[in-house]
Amino acid sequence: METETLLDRFLRELRALRPLAVWAHGSLAGGDYQEGRSDLDLIAVLPRPLTPGDVWKVAVAHARVRAQPLAAGLHCTYLTPDTVDDAARRHLTWAHEQLFKRTVTPVTRRELHSFGRVLHGRGPAGLLPPVPDRELGDFVVRDQRDFWRPAVDNARLWTQDVWVDLGMVTFARATVTARDGRLISKREALDLLPGLGAPVEVVEDIRRRRYGGSAPPTDKWTARRALLTRDYLGPAIDALTASCD
Repeated sequence: METETLLDRFLRELRALRPLAVWAHGSLAGGDYQEGRSDLDLIAVLPRPLTPGDVWKVAVAHARVRAQPLAAGLHCTYLTPDTVDDAARRHLTWAHEQLFKRTVTPVTRRELHSFGRVLHGRGPAGLLPPVPDRELGDFVVRDQRDFWRPAVDNARLWTQDVWVDLGMVTFARATVTARDGRLISKREALDLLPGLGAPVEVVEDIRRRRYGGSAPPTDKWTARRALLTRDYLGPAIDALTASCD
């Protein structure tokens, strides 16, 4: 698989940084990975606080694999032993072909403990603090309330496939996590959405594009899909957040 070729090459490039561990999370670890569609979501734990020279080495490692197939979807966040226990801390990250900083969310941390794939070195249990159920549940509800609910009101966003896909799937996953304290895959989320009242034609549109391949949508369907999605998600998110107050 091109995925494994890319991962092997990337791990070789990281040797200069002497990582304690490299882990995969998301679809790549959870069994719902679709080559060419899914991102490759990684976490690397480096042995010491990052120096400017280390940041340069990170950039070089990613630059050296840039020409590999699928490399545009390879995302990696870099932790160090002195920062792994701070869930609010923003860490050096390569994603979308650039360096910036972002947090490692409670969802990602729970994924790593539940089904993280160890690509190199030590496992998450020996380096990463566990995520209490309350922290996980509070996070997914807050994310729905503070990020996704305001986004629903921005009509322009919902003509884009990525917003429809992530908005619908993330809502279903958040519902299960808030209710049961467990994580589900994107495939499970799509199976669950009709039972949560989601418009079936939108769910099937997402499923076809993720698993079956489909022709680009027409302008008419794009506009209708955006309306259906927003009309569903707004009240659904409001109901979820109200039930968790």
